[in-house]
Amino acid sequence: MSVQTPDTAYAATDLARIPGLVSGVRYGFELGITRPAAWRREQLTRLRNLLIGREKDFEAALQRDLGKSATESQLTEIGFLVVEIDHALAHLASWMRPRRVAPPLALQPATAKVLPEPLGVVLVIAPWNYPLMLALSPVIGAIAAGNTVVVKPSELAPATSALIAKLLPDTLDRRAVAVVEGGVEETTELLAQRFDHIFYTGNGRVGRIVAHAAAEHLTPTTLELGGKSPVFVDGTVPLAEAAKRIVWGKFLNAGQTCVAPDYVLAESAVLRALIPHLRDAIHELYGSAIARNPDYGRIVNARQFERLESYLAQAERDPAAFGEIVAGGERDPESLFFAPTVLARVPAEAPVMQEEIFGPILPLVEVRDLDAALRLVSSRDKPLAAYVFSDDQATRARWERETSSGALNFGVPVLHLSVPGLPFGGVGESGMGAYHGELSFRIFSHEKPVLSKPLVPDTLAATIMPPYTAGKDSLVRTWLRRIL
Repeated sequence: MSVQTPDTAYAATDLARIPGLVSGVRYGFELGITRPAAWRREQLTRLRNLLIGREKDFEAALQRDLGKSATESQLTEIGFLVVEIDHALAHLASWMRPRRVAPPLALQPATAKVLPEPLGVVLVIAPWNYPLMLALSPVIGAIAAGNTVVVKPSELAPATSALIAKLLPDTLDRRAVAVVEGGVEETTELLAQRFDHIFYTGNGRVGRIVAHAAAEHLTPTTLELGGKSPVFVDGTVPLAEAAKRIVWGKFLNAGQTCVAPDYVLAESAVLRALIPHLRDAIHELYGSAIARNPDYGRIVNARQFERLESYLAQAERDPAAFGEIVAGGERDPESLFFAPTVLARVPAEAPVMQEEIFGPILPLVEVRDLDAALRLVSSRDKPLAAYVFSDDQATRARWERETSSGALNFGVPVLHLSVPGLPFGGVGESGMGAYHGELSFRIFSHEKPVLSKPLVPDTLAATIMPPYTAGKDSLVRTWLRRIL
């Protein structure tokens, strides 16, 4: 199974070309080519045809970068994008339609509406863990809303980045879409340019850099970050079924998913009963020779592998302080294979519990009761998602009422991303702004209010314009104040 290492060279766009590329797509926007609905539909259809027509090439690139199977690439990247495009095409007319608003009686006769208009030039900065889907999903919304786009794929997924850079400008309107490849220098140069919206997916450290750069131009941002998404399990649910769903959500893409379950909270008796079910679920999903299973991915590079390795090295050295390996633990730095691993009896203050794991390690943390679980989650940064496995309605209600997270799922992890009508995004440290479905159109649009009032009859002179007579004063204090 071939996986790129950090030593793999990636293509980079000449720094001197970047200002010209941004200026070029801005000129395309100023020409007005992106505004017609027909243009937007054509671009979305072209992108759909590209994803389907070159799916084998995309599958190969994703396999090379992350060891993804073709099926997983379809499920989480290629097919996901096709469905998103189909949804946008089906609803684009209604999204673009002005929304009528009723003016108050005091302003009659008048008409009012909200007109969605494109913001202008959008910058999309994509991460490496879902390098195709998270590069193109925001592009779908930006194009649907009538913007031009500059896409910066992740240099840590070089095969996918190169394919996007090769195919996207040849498929879409070059006057409106550009791709910039590279690393820190190229991203820094991009952030020095003026954009009308910046969409960044990644970690909080870089998110702060993006937000700071955007502030120089007063550019609005959408920051899709991450965090430690907790799982709570109690004894009211069938544990075998819960374990299988937790294992699937956690070890999808070898745990390198921003909304993956990060750790499990439960009472001690529940955790003891859950462990054998987690082992069984790992075996059922990935078999007994996981290192040779093409359905299981790889860690993206040696640096990330070494970070994950340090957690297990601590656990092997001192299980009481860092957790005990009760499933998995096998790893191979040469192939970047890291087995699905479960750590039991993990203290809440252990290093593995301090930052988002972003890999195939699942800590089990014992809590005394529901109150303790809620306190622990609420005392930390707000996560991107929280997952609750409980059939007790009072327990569910308390998670809704007493915790804050980007999303809250009962009985299943991750799948809220697949519902177009649900916003996807974080809160606090896990991000700002949300997208998917109609929201992907809205975040790249300005909702422009439009008011029209005829000059005749001139009702304003008799009501709110000077000179202010006693009658007008009475009107303002009584009738007008109630109506407006």
